[in-house]
Amino acid sequence: MAKTVAIGVQDFAKLREEDCFYVDKTSFIKEWWSSKDAVT
Repeated sequence: MAKTVAIGVQDFAKLREEDCFYVDKTSFIKEWWSSKDAVT
C-alpha cells in the first residue's frame, strides 16, 4: 500500500494505522517564529 499525505488528521494513532506520512515541523515553526519575517 502506498503512503498518503493526510491533510488535517490530528490523531497520531490514525496516521500510524493508515500508514500515512508524518512531517514534524517543530524546528521549522521555531525558526520561522524567531525570524520575525514580514512575509512567509
